[in-house]
Amino acid sequence: MTEKNNVVPVEIFMGIVWEAEMLKNLLENEGIKAYIKDDIIGTIAPFYTTPGLGSVKLIVSSDDYEKAREIVAEFEKNRSEK
Repeated sequence: MTEKNNVVPVEIFMGIVWEAEMLKNLLENEGIKAYIKDDIIGTIAPFYTTPGLGSVKLIVSSDDYEKAREIVAEFEKNRSEK
């Protein structure tokens, strides 16, 4: 009997839509599939999402989490330096 790997979607980033789009492109360039959640409602009516303004979320597979986390950390480091 073989065990199945329980792959689940994991939120890796929360921010504004253009940052999420840039980060999604960086992840996909590294072969990591990602999708953006709440991009429309988070942009037009952010008060409907939690925690509010800029609540666009970037989602990856739990299998890719570690590699994606490194890319997100580098992105956030570079963003804060400017």
